[in-house]
Amino acid sequence: MTRSTMFRSAAGLLLAASALFPTAIAAQGSTASTPPAPAPYLSPQELARISPAGTYLAARAAGLQKDAAAASAYYRAALRADPRNFELLSNAFLSVLIDGDVDEAVRIAERIVQINKTHRIARLALGVQAIKRKQFQNARQQLAQSVRDPITDLTSGLLTAWSQVGSGDPKAAVATIDKMQGPDWYSIFKDLHSGLILDMAGRSKEAGPYLQKAHQVDPNALRTVEALGRWTSRNGTQEEALKVFEAFDKLLPRHPLIVDSMDEIKAGQKLSPMIDSVQAGAAEALHGLGASLGRQGGEDLGLVYLQLAVYLQPKHALALLSLADIYENLKKPEVAIKFYERIPQDSPLRRNADIQLAVNYDAIERTDDAKAALNKLIAANPQDLEAIVALGNILRVRKSFAECAQVYGQAIAAIKTPEKSNWPVFYYRGMCHERAKDWDKAEADFKKALELFPEQPYVLNYLGYSWVDHGKNLDEGMKMIRRAVEQRPDDGYIVDSLGWAHYRLGEFEEATKHLERAVELKPEDPTINDHLGDAYWKVGRILEARFQWSHARDLKPEPDELKKIEEKLKSGLVEGETPSSAKAEEPKKNGDGG
Repeated sequence: MTRSTMFRSAAGLLLAASALFPTAIAAQGSTASTPPAPAPYLSPQELARISPAGTYLAARAAGLQKDAAAASAYYRAALRADPRNFELLSNAFLSVLIDGDVDEAVRIAERIVQINKTHRIARLALGVQAIKRKQFQNARQQLAQSVRDPITDLTSGLLTAWSQVGSGDPKAAVATIDKMQGPDWYSIFKDLHSGLILDMAGRSKEAGPYLQKAHQVDPNALRTVEALGRWTSRNGTQEEALKVFEAFDKLLPRHPLIVDSMDEIKAGQKLSPMIDSVQAGAAEALHGLGASLGRQGGEDLGLVYLQLAVYLQPKHALALLSLADIYENLKKPEVAIKFYERIPQDSPLRRNADIQLAVNYDAIERTDDAKAALNKLIAANPQDLEAIVALGNILRVRKSFAECAQVYGQAIAAIKTPEKSNWPVFYYRGMCHERAKDWDKAEADFKKALELFPEQPYVLNYLGYSWVDHGKNLDEGMKMIRRAVEQRPDDGYIVDSLGWAHYRLGEFEEATKHLERAVELKPEDPTINDHLGDAYWKVGRILEARFQWSHARDLKPEPDELKKIEEKLKSGLVEGETPSSAKAEEPKKNGDGG
């Protein structure tokens, strides 16, 4: 049985690519038909030999591919040929900033503000550099000249306040924040940073109400929890501080920063303020905004803010993790790796970074390095559930099914009392057992997963289809698949399972109806298209069947499936032939199936 898709995973202010890389600029002279190779692989001499139009086209292509290093090199090369072109200047500035070369970006920003005095990102970069250099009055002057919009106003207000702390006036800093007017979501940033400023300034009694209010607005935000918990450990009782952290731990168990704080409190220690310098405070503001933007689709602006945060505080582990996470989501594992590698070795987040490093090594075909890294973590802590599961996931995707079942078994052995959140481990082990043709063990794992999380749609789908495919528990199997479809009516893989189950039962007209819907939902999937071709053949729609098989062939199916499709295109569907099996989507990244 082949189930290739059983092993595949399924708003804020956006600085769109069109803003970073406009579709047209002033005429550049000669043209180039094909952009040259990525700039990091070209020498300055080679860049100089490319026409201005060629470097511009290459810069645009690199920008669309989110390759900031190449885009910055090409834009700077184009700018040398046309130094007065403001759009080239702006694009070069933004690409250099996203690439993390803040000092070079500031040099370009100085040219930009000579032309456009209110350019918001240029003024921001100049202000941040002034904060880093402790030129606090200059920072305020730069930030005050920026163009107005909600994000810019909040950013400028917070950074201005931190610069006032640097000038020795925390009272004025809090007043600046209090005066800021904006949307409701301003409040958590305002209260958090007022509290952080007062706590760092030694005015703990005044800091408390601000931190408590920020926590009340969002008790699930990591940094509000940290700030309040740390403040409480010094100004309340240790028991009260533990309660703050334990409430968060129930929501998001075992977050390294929270665990580290709880361990320190249990050891009798009082926790220091979360922020210990003006630069760290400004970096915290930029990180909070950048991480929020990155999560809500504003990757480019998020990258700008996060790079500025790291410029101010190079060891800001959360900012580095946020940068890595954005690049992971952009399918740039080679860039994500660079940020994971920068997480300080003494950070509580280092272990998480090492796990994600391994995941990204595997994504760029360094699977042996990935397995070695995870095995090293597991050897150091055989109870490290996350590292064990990460290794199992790599082995499963790489189709080492017997081995991945064994590894997931090691993870299950590390779980003292299985809870609802542990259902994916049993589900994944069941998948590996099923692919290794050990159905009895697979069935037991799927049932255990449903015991932990009744009505979980992915498990219902997999177990229900498997029963139908084995010719057992047919009524219950079909009920399970239908319940999965009810919960995930727009999931092409689950709808495909329902159609394919009808096909396996010989109900070809009903199968065709559901498989057509599945193809609408997942038109790019080869196996679903192949299934629809089989169903069309069975109901006598021969031309349509051949069209679907041809389309499935062109969608690059797995080699064993490709061979079957080519045979069907040559000879039609032979009676008694074992067709491709159904597919199913995997759980979401967070494992909640929600």
